[in-house]
Amino acid sequence: MSTFRFALAQFDFPVGATTDNARRVKALADEARDRLGASLVAFPELTLSGYPPEDLLQRPSFLDACHRELHALAPTIQGISAIVGYPDSQGEVFNAASLIREGRLEWTYHKQELPNYTVFDEKRYFQHGEATRVFNIEGVNVGMLICEDIWEAEPAAHAAQAGAELILVINASPWDRRQAATREALLKQRARETGLPIAYVNLVGGQDDLLFDGHSLLVQADGEVLARAPSFQEMLLTVEFDTKTKRLAAIDWPAADTRSPEAIMYAGIVRGIRDYIGKNHFSGVLLGLSGGIDSALTLALAVDALGKDKVTAVMMPTVYTSDLSLREAKAQAEHLGVEYHVLPIEGIYEAFTDALAPVFAGREPDITEENLQSRARGVLLMAMSNKTGKLLLSTGNKSEMAVGYATLYGDMCGAYAPLKDVYKTTVYALSHWRAAIDGAIPMAVIDRPPSAELRHEQTDQDSLPPYDELDAILEQFIEGEASAEDIIAAGHDDATVRRVIRMVFINEFKRRQAAPGPRVTTKAFGRERRYPITSGWR
Repeated sequence: MSTFRFALAQFDFPVGATTDNARRVKALADEARDRLGASLVAFPELTLSGYPPEDLLQRPSFLDACHRELHALAPTIQGISAIVGYPDSQGEVFNAASLIREGRLEWTYHKQELPNYTVFDEKRYFQHGEATRVFNIEGVNVGMLICEDIWEAEPAAHAAQAGAELILVINASPWDRRQAATREALLKQRARETGLPIAYVNLVGGQDDLLFDGHSLLVQADGEVLARAPSFQEMLLTVEFDTKTKRLAAIDWPAADTRSPEAIMYAGIVRGIRDYIGKNHFSGVLLGLSGGIDSALTLALAVDALGKDKVTAVMMPTVYTSDLSLREAKAQAEHLGVEYHVLPIEGIYEAFTDALAPVFAGREPDITEENLQSRARGVLLMAMSNKTGKLLLSTGNKSEMAVGYATLYGDMCGAYAPLKDVYKTTVYALSHWRAAIDGAIPMAVIDRPPSAELRHEQTDQDSLPPYDELDAILEQFIEGEASAEDIIAAGHDDATVRRVIRMVFINEFKRRQAAPGPRVTTKAFGRERRYPITSGWR
């Protein structure tokens, strides 16, 4: 039997770390050669620059650094060939991949299809490539594609017409809760259209508000998905191509990822926290622990991402804080083993109200006083962050941020928001899943009615529709771009729908000031949903 053995490097290559990325390419190429016996190793899209480099691509010095690292790397790759992605500057800039063979750059391919939707903005930076690349290695004709190239039919078809026997796709494809299934369906379709097997390698890691899951794939020519690499894990994967049968074989791949959707999303958020803190060189994190479900889930995520020694939790009670909140926050902190402080804010709150009394004279207490409590907590948390060097995590969720149920410069304080793109109903699902493992989240916190505890006997449902109803409306409006009339026709109350939509529109100014957080839905607030703050459209 004649086979061609190659490797897929499902790894993290951080944005801007050009020298370190080149070193990692060299180390992994050596490992693929020596341990796996591979003739070729393929790395993810824009390996040397990381993805997405954004406006770094407009700096000549950055492009020069990528060019230098590539040319310094090439002579060190010996005994194995490598496909390495990078931005190729030739007056114009291309999203490129080069083949390094026998210590030299043999050819360069330029990505043909440039995505300019959702989180992608590649037409801002890159020019289109013009030609399909098919290369021969170990007697096998391999069609070279980069990410979006496989999402359009034409580049793969051209590769097949040019004599390709196998399609190799290098990718930086961000994760969301539906993306894995969408990718698989697309790859199966392309394989059947071309009659060619596909080897698909994807980036891993968190980059600001993006998560890259890996989940590299092997698809046979008939559309059968042969192998799936686990999500959010780095690994060097071995593949063999049978030159007679034209079929792929996965050599010693991990068992298929059978984790639940909750487990995979949880792993993604954990990876996002770990990479954001680690890549930005913070010593750890701190957060306000209220006794509510959002902060409880955030604490569990932080500990799972960083370890208990790098996490600090702070309870800041007032007269409105329930005994349940005090008890369960303390119990969770002790269970997880984190540093824990109780800092009552009643005196600070009274100092604020006393200072404002002359200005507020003749005006009845309202939401202003509620927000003052939240802002007092923000002051303390930011002071602790400054003093300790630990990054403050914001604990708000997508449902709250959508309708503005959050206090600007209060509970919105923080530099990273792990639940920013997580609907409240999903917060409950993740919490139930995590609690079932080892009790990391108290059931009393999960089961209680949600409350901001800014006044006596307050619940979220005093101000908002029930979360299952709210989230259903929000998902249709935000991710589905449905109109009010469409959502009402789907069975929701007319007044409730119009009220929710109005709240979404009028709170854009808050969201523009919110911390970044990992994208997990098909349309997150931030880089892919950019609505004007000032607008007459409702």
